Amino acid sequence: MVVKIAGVRMYMWRAVDDEGEVLDVLVQKRRNKAAAVTFLRRILKSTEIRPEAIVTDGLYSYRSATRALGCADRHKPGRLRENNRVENSHLPVRRRERKMQKFKSQGSAQRFISVHSAVYNTFAVQRHLISRRSHRVFRREAFVAWSATTAAA
Repeated sequence: MVVKIAGVRMYMWRAVDDEGEVLDVLVQKRRNKAAAVTFLRRILKSTEIRPEAIVTDGLYSYRSATRALGCADRHKPGRLRENNRVENSHLPVRRRERKMQKFKSQGSAQRFISVHSAVYNTFAVQRHLISRRSHRVFRREAFVAWSATTAAA
């Protein structure tokens, strides 16, 4: 995703698991092999499990980056709808970015997007997978956690 920061194009790299939870977000100036290696190394190091598949968009930087990291056998360049989970997960960020009249610096974009994805993960429950009663319990726990976090700040 392209993010405009003070008139400069920045690229937002996002990692989303199969349930739609945002794992990590990184804002960088380039979309080359070095940037892809940095992002993929960061993701693979932060997750405790070895992913079965790494689905990306059609950018060639991912192909060379997965080859460099030794996980080319799990890499599946996405086609039309295989990458939809990542593409749709950035819509709330887009709405917020429009309201904020773009970001002022790369650091402010990185800070906002990291915090936004953590808050989004707290409140976005996979409704189709659970019962109504469980959904209420999860929402209550999320609001308790949110109240405790905001009271401390």
